[in-house]
Amino acid sequence: MRTERKRFCVYNKTRECFLSLGVTAANTTLSRLRGFIGRFNLRSDEGIWIVPSSGVHTLGVMVPLDLIYLDSSHRVIHVVEHFPTFRIAPIRADAESVLELPTHTIYSSQTQVGDRLLICPAEQMEKHFSCTSDVEELEVVPTEA
Repeated sequence: MRTERKRFCVYNKTRECFLSLGVTAANTTLSRLRGFIGRFNLRSDEGIWIVPSSGVHTLGVMVPLDLIYLDSSHRVIHVVEHFPTFRIAPIRADAESVLELPTHTIYSSQTQVGDRLLICPAEQMEKHFSCTSDVEELEVVPTEA
């Protein structure tokens, strides 16, 4: 029986767009090692967040990937578009984690170095947006003297 791993949403706060709604965390030695090995295709909403990681490989991975390297505050520090199969990706000593996403994710979201990402479960993402809209509404309401 396969256990369902928790899924995370990835939102680019700088560009105001979602990168994925179905990223799973690879935060154990086995899950980090396994990654997408043996996969022949990826859904557009699929991805892996490798934590901790300063670099990844695509040995045994059958599809190219987009790679987004993040620091400890989820700021983008390096991007690699369309990283080929059976390669070892660059090591970034300042990276705390790496997102492995389907190709064209970086291009379609226009994600760049310096962007800030929000990575959290869907229910927390809903809270983030409801709090943000409440704050914006409060700031717009004029005060009476």
